[in-house]
Amino acid sequence: MQPTVASLWRYPVKSCRGESLARVEVEPWGLTQDRRWMVVDPAGGMVTARELNGLLVVHPTLTDDGLRLTVPGAAAVDVPLPDPTAQVPISIWSSRLTAADAGDGAAAWLSEVLGREVRLVHLDDPRRRPTSPTYSEPDDRVSLADGYPLLLTSRASAEAVSAAAEAPVPMHRYRPNLVVEGTEPWAEDTWRRFRIGDVTFRVVKGCARCVMTTMEPDHDAGTVARGPEPTRTLARLRRFGKGVWFGVNVIPDHPLPTGATIAVGDPVEVLEAVEPGTPPIGSSARERQPP
Repeated sequence: MQPTVASLWRYPVKSCRGESLARVEVEPWGLTQDRRWMVVDPAGGMVTARELNGLLVVHPTLTDDGLRLTVPGAAAVDVPLPDPTAQVPISIWSSRLTAADAGDGAAAWLSEVLGREVRLVHLDDPRRRPTSPTYSEPDDRVSLADGYPLLLTSRASAEAVSAAAEAPVPMHRYRPNLVVEGTEPWAEDTWRRFRIGDVTFRVVKGCARCVMTTMEPDHDAGTVARGPEPTRTLARLRRFGKGVWFGVNVIPDHPLPTGATIAVGDPVEVLEAVEPGTPPIGSSARERQPP
């Protein structure tokens, strides 16, 4: 059975609510408009739902002029695309770069909602941020995702975790960009290159999972619940080296065809793979883990 694309997801603001898409354009640094905005502290440091869980219930919607932010119990705010000349220094893990500040209105709204002084920035040009050189090529670029342009997961792997866990773990907790179906559990660990439509992707590293997978947002109530799953089950099934692993990071091959798009239902052609049972790339305790 040939794998197919089961769902596509993008996250306009890093750590905020995502949106499901039927079709989307692929850019060298990820899905178009994926994680191009980010919340930062007053010094420009990355702020995520790992520390401010309430980000998960902030609902960003892309508009013709920029972004609209909504959250239960508060009036919406419209954020225009900031002036790209208004650059400020920001940091995201080991990356140091600049982004455009989104202004005092967005900062005040988010600070009130989150209960902490923060600002919003927009990465107008993702070519400023290279991926980690340990697992990629010199010309690879990424937006404001943690490390690589896209995260791929599979329904079979998620179902295997849910079957072993105390309660089912919904796919949205893993925050993927690309979900595939029609595979065996953990088949994605073995993939090295695959093609969807006109786009070829490289699998460059497995994904060591953090506390964000344990958070379940209630978008109607505007609350976030915490629990032990799926970390508890992944620690039994998927512990390699010092981490627990689910999903793989992928990078589009370049140059990309002009206007390259992928869609739900597209077949996934695996071009290169290794032996089943091979641990995720980067999961060996002997391998250096980039920040």
